[in-house]
Amino acid sequence: MKEKIRFFEEIAANAHIALNVALYDGWLLRSSYGHTNRANSISVIYPCKININQKIPYCEEWYKKQELPCLFKITQEKSNKKLNKALKARGYQADAETDVLILNLDSINDFLTLEADYEITFSEKPTEEWISAFFDFKETNQKDQETFRLMLSKVSVKTIYASLKQNGKIVACASAAIEHGFMLLQNVVVDKNARKKGFGKLICQAIILESKKEGAKFSYLQVLKTNEIAINLYKKLGFKKLYSYWYMIQKRP
Repeated sequence: MKEKIRFFEEIAANAHIALNVALYDGWLLRSSYGHTNRANSISVIYPCKININQKIPYCEEWYKKQELPCLFKITQEKSNKKLNKALKARGYQADAETDVLILNLDSINDFLTLEADYEITFSEKPTEEWISAFFDFKETNQKDQETFRLMLSKVSVKTIYASLKQNGKIVACASAAIEHGFMLLQNVVVDKNARKKGFGKLICQAIILESKKEGAKFSYLQVLKTNEIAINLYKKLGFKKLYSYWYMIQKRP
């Protein structure tokens, strides 16, 4: 399981790029002006040689210089237990428990039926129409919009951006990043005025099928354990739990 977790953590990091990165004795330090936990946290990539009680203060100072809290992404690897314990002793608190789910694409139906007034469009890069809809649906502030645009521009693996339109207007969007036959499903969002109509399921099915055409064999995603609506959707699509992670966040003084 340890090698499997590290594999998924690596390809997920390539799909959701951090703008500032530093390596420190097997730890990957990332920051992106505070936009998303994934792009502003520390991951344990390889076994370290320096005592963790020496390393943690270094990391805290690194994030302090960027005016960000020090945030560690902790997977359920046994080797992370010692780090988790050390962080607790320093007053860190667990937050945003997340499950990583996976779906074998051999198990899904290759056909998708759309209503007459629905349209699915795909692009290799995020169009301005896709980005505008995404920001609108997520109610993203100006600072995060600028950061997210930069992050998207840095992704070098194969990407797909999908829009679901009803009567010519985008009502849902999603994106995928494909590497080594594994497709990360992310950025799934539906217009708040069009929810509970099955658009979330439809946009996920559409982009999964398009990714399969591009050679993806599996789809995986990350979902907060508290997001019951999304979890129920992904279970209906056939996703199964692979492993969990959470964040240990530094208390503000």
